[in-house]
This record gives sequence, structure tokens and C-alpha cells, in this order.
Amino acid sequence: MVTREATPAVQKVSVLTLTGLVVGSMVGGGVFTLPQEFGTAAGVIAAVIAWTIAGTGMMMLAFVFQSLAVRRPDLDTGMYSYAEAGFGTYLGFNAAFGYWASNVAGNVFFMVLTMATLGEFFPSLGDGTTVLAVASASVVVWVFHALIAQGVRQAAVVNRVVTAAKLVPILTFVVVVALAFDPAVFAGNLWGGGTHTAGAVFEQVKSTMLVTTFVFLGVEGASVYSRLARRRRDVGRATVTGLLTVLGIFVAVTMVSYGVLPRGELADARQPSMGTVLESVVGGWGATFVSVGVVVSVQGAFLAWTLISAEILYTPARDQVMPRFLARTNEHATPILALLVTNLAVQALLLVSLVIENALSFMLKLDTALVLIPYLLAAAYALKLTVTRETYGAQDEPVRRRQQRIAALAVLYALFLLYAAGVEYLLMACIVYAPGAALYVLARREQHLRVFTRAEALCCGVLVAAAGVGVALVATG
Repeated sequence: MVTREATPAVQKVSVLTLTGLVVGSMVGGGVFTLPQEFGTAAGVIAAVIAWTIAGTGMMMLAFVFQSLAVRRPDLDTGMYSYAEAGFGTYLGFNAAFGYWASNVAGNVFFMVLTMATLGEFFPSLGDGTTVLAVASASVVVWVFHALIAQGVRQAAVVNRVVTAAKLVPILTFVVVVALAFDPAVFAGNLWGGGTHTAGAVFEQVKSTMLVTTFVFLGVEGASVYSRLARRRRDVGRATVTGLLTVLGIFVAVTMVSYGVLPRGELADARQPSMGTVLESVVGGWGATFVSVGVVVSVQGAFLAWTLISAEILYTPARDQVMPRFLARTNEHATPILALLVTNLAVQALLLVSLVIENALSFMLKLDTALVLIPYLLAAAYALKLTVTRETYGAQDEPVRRRQQRIAALAVLYALFLLYAAGVEYLLMACIVYAPGAALYVLARREQHLRVFTRAEALCCGVLVAAAGVGVALVATG
């Protein structure tokens, strides 16, 4: 996920550099939690299947964003523009709102992970959701808010430090743990402790889908990097190479972990669980080494995602999809009210983490559940273009058929993810989506336009009803 930058001249880069940008946009804090998340959910066989499905599905989505960038270069204001062009203003608004809300949940994940990591050294921070941990995280949120409000945009040095902080611990972890790999432990983790049936494996695969999707969030950013490419075909090469590289990193982290600790111990590992696994091999310094990398990496990611989240509200507000107050900037050209709303939402969700069991896993899954609708709408729009043949000439027929297959697979993958999310997280997503209708109504009334078409009113009604069901179920435990 990236923001648009206005530059007078764009320096073209090689396919290798472009691939590095793709990798950097996807490798974030989630990778440090993979051993525990997979240890809780699946055995080796299910994990291999899950990564195969996730890698293929995300590749299809990457190709979708790449083709949309080429076929509709005029739609350059974010994912919501694809949903709006294909399915109307209200669904476009929901794509923007859901994408923003998912980033808010992601930022809370970053804060909880940071505090849980520091809890190894300061026990009063606990698992990242104690009162002291939430208070400390809140201070960090508003310090970042003050910095960004003063016009902080980019810091190349910080970005380089963050990239190193992510990759050095990860690669060290993979090499060191692989050297301690025990085939007997790995064999004991094959079936994940369940029955040796296809049904049991399928349930394990299903339970990992939100985790695998979370760590790939940012795949849509690959198409934006097309403006940096020396040659248009380099974008496709970088997309494939970058995704396969990231997939290799995630699979390696998962598989070597299965080779040193039984699944039960992985499931009980303290987050960031990569540190627990490394500690079991090399001793206490392993956890400390990973923890330092996590804190630096995650705080860098929090800064980037905060900027992006504010942009997600600011850009639609400029296009009058969101209320106009969100387009207000300060003297430093910072979208100050969009930034304020973003951090107020982060603060509110941080307070909610005080009463949630396993808040880290909850925020990870909520983040993913919220972003599935924008992904589905983008893939559906790409499929719609191939069906209506809009932007395709007679000479493009082979390309259209190929892109139709890709878009159809991307839609199926997004639908499968919605199924895998389960009713619980879909209802939670509806609780988050439903209040957004108030912003949409305000934006439409500001322009003196009809608020809903009949179809949009029905969609809104279903969304609000589902949110009501979700609230009732939460209230009754």
C-alpha cells in the first residue's frame, strides 16, 4: 500500500530495484508472528497447502492490479476508484472506508506487537494489552501524530534502517534455525495433531487463510511502482519475482519452525514467536535479537501506514466521495483532519484491546476481514471489464481471455477468503463498516445529490442489519 507522490521527474529503476520495492512493501510485522499463528492453526501438510493457495491467489490479485493500472490509468486515486467505476459511488465509498478501517486495525496490531515485544524486557507491559501497555502505545500514537502534523513525510535513512531491521533478523532466523532442524520433530508436526483425513486438513487450511492474507497485504502496491519501471514488462517480472521471494521467506520461516519445536509449543509461544523459536536454538540472545528488529521494523511500518491511512481518507474527500472536512490541510500541507480521525480511531481500538482475549490475533484477523471487500470489488471490476470488453479492442482478444481467467481466479480467491473468515469476523467487519454510512450521507448531502439508489439502499440496509446482529451477539457473549 503506497501513497502517490508528486515529483517533477521520476528516476527510472532496474527490474532488480523494482523487485526490491515490491518485497519491501509486503514484508512487515506479521512475519514475526508466523510460527505461533501456524502452530495454533495447522500442521506441516496443511501449511504447505495454505501457502500454495495464498501464493497463487495473491499472484492473481497482483496481476489484477497490474492490468487495471494499464487498462484504466485514469483511475489513479486508490483502490476505491475501481469499485466506484465498476459498481457505483456507495460501493466505491465502502471500498475506501473499509480499506482505511483495515489499516487502522493494522496500526493497532503494530502497537500491540510492539508492546508485547517490549514486555519481554518490561513485564508490566505483559502481552501488549495491559493498562500500562495501552497507555504507552497511546503516547507513541500521538507523538507520531505530532511529527506527521509538522510535515514529516519521508525519511530515506529511516526507511533503510527499517528495511534492514526487517530482513536481517528474518534471514538470520531462517539460517540458524534451519541448521538446528530436527527431522523427527518435523515429522511429528506433519498432521498437526488432528485426524489424518482430508476434512481435518481442509479445516486447518481454512483457519490459516486470514493469516496468510494479512502478511501479503500491500500486494496492490506493486502496480503503483509501474511508473518507476524502465520498461513496462519489468513490472510483471518484478511482481512475479517479488511475490515469489516474499512467499519463499514466509514459507521458510514457517517450515523451519516446525523442525525445532512441537506444534503445541509453537502454539503457546509468546509473540513475537519468531524470537521464542530462535531462543530455543541459541539461547536468550535470540529473542533479544528478534525483538530489536521487531520494534524498529514495526514502528517504521506504523509511521508509513499512518501516512497511508490519512491519505485514504484525504484523497476520496478531494474527489467528494468522503465529506469535504477530511480534505482540509494545515500549513504544512498535511491532511490534518484525516490524520486526526485516523489516530482517534486507532486510539479507540487500542482501548478495545484491553478487553479482547488474544488482541494481537484478533487485530490481525479483523484487519484482513475488513480489506477483503475492497480486494473483491477490485477483482470483480477487472472481471467486469473483460466481460463488457471495455478498454479491449478486437486485436486484444487473446489478452482479454487471459486476463478474464486471472480476474475470475482472483474473485474466487477473495470469495474463499470471505468464507474462511467465518461468520464471526464477517459480522465484526459489518459492525465497523455500518457507521461509515453516516459519512457517505454527509458527503452526498454536501453535494445536494440523491443519497442512495434502490440497490444501494438495499445494500446499506443489509449491512446495517448484519451489524445489528453482530452487536447483539457481542452483547450476549
